[in-house]
Amino acid sequence: GGLGIGLTLVRQLVELHGGRVEARSAGAGQGSVFTARLPRSSRLGRENAEALHAAPAPCRILVVEDNADARDMLLALLTLERHDVCTAVDGPAGVDAALQLRPDVALIDIGLPGLNGYEVARRIRATEAGRTMKLIALTGYGRSEDMRMAREAGFDLHLVKPVEPRRLDEALRALLTAPEQR
Repeated sequence: GGLGIGLTLVRQLVELHGGRVEARSAGAGQGSVFTARLPRSSRLGRENAEALHAAPAPCRILVVEDNADARDMLLALLTLERHDVCTAVDGPAGVDAALQLRPDVALIDIGLPGLNGYEVARRIRATEAGRTMKLIALTGYGRSEDMRMAREAGFDLHLVKPVEPRRLDEALRALLTAPEQR
């Protein structure tokens, strides 16, 4: 069993395109059937797709996430939006990937093995290349204290998981079109 993030994001993606997801089960231990229904053509689906594809332009994004389901879903979502996406599975690999690949944006989980996301952000920000990189904290915690800690570590933005596709798109658009602040 996973965290349920995958199915949540599938539902959000399907609904974004004017569809729906249904689940059926005969009971505990009997298995489940999940059905995704998408319209052939939908005004709502077209409007959402046009809004999603309007901006930002595709960019290089690093996803640092230890949970395979969450990482794979972010990879799929961002790749669908035509971004060039790389992944890392722990804190040290995230720092290395950020410094080698120099992505436009790094989405960094806070609860990482090896180094937590706050330390990953601090180490990235301590380098010349990391000073202008856009950093987004991904976490299951949304208290004001968590947001403060993310800001102090050098994150530009703090998003609570699971992140809705539309919210992630809005965050990327805002960060990539904002004037440099660092």
